[in-house]
Amino acid sequence: MKFQRQLKYYYIRFLRLRGEPHELALGMALGVFVGMMPIMPFQTALAVTLAMLFKGSKITAALGTWISNPLDWYLVYSYSYKLGALILGLTEQRAVFKSIMTALRAGEESMVIVGKILGAGGAFVTSFLLGGFLLGIAFAVPSYFIFLKVFGSIKTWRRSKKGLPDWHTLSH
Repeated sequence: MKFQRQLKYYYIRFLRLRGEPHELALGMALGVFVGMMPIMPFQTALAVTLAMLFKGSKITAALGTWISNPLDWYLVYSYSYKLGALILGLTEQRAVFKSIMTALRAGEESMVIVGKILGAGGAFVTSFLLGGFLLGIAFAVPSYFIFLKVFGSIKTWRRSKKGLPDWHTLSH
């Protein structure tokens, strides 16, 4: 019962987010972009910084980073490296890669994992970041349009409850 109550609380908080649909969706897309980058302990800080630079919502940017969570870190890191290595034409460094993936599976501290990646060398780090960058773009672009629609619908719903005109008619 407590879980359902907490879920409802966060749902209501989500519905009450303030801002224009574009600003909220941009923040979410920036958060998703950064969330796909293999920089685990720095994701929220970078997403909020990007939101400030691009005038997106800082709150939704932080929320968007949750696309990356302990349940999918293994997949995000694995595909980030493999994609980056493929593009850079690097031969796979199985021992180092396996060590990092084992640390992720074991739930090691994020700074231990970052240390292993940085200790693997520049080409290894570059392949992780390049792959994460490309995955970030691939997930962020559609998320912007999806959340633009979601936040636009929420705004329209809120305005209709207050008896105000649709937000689309005001922006044209």
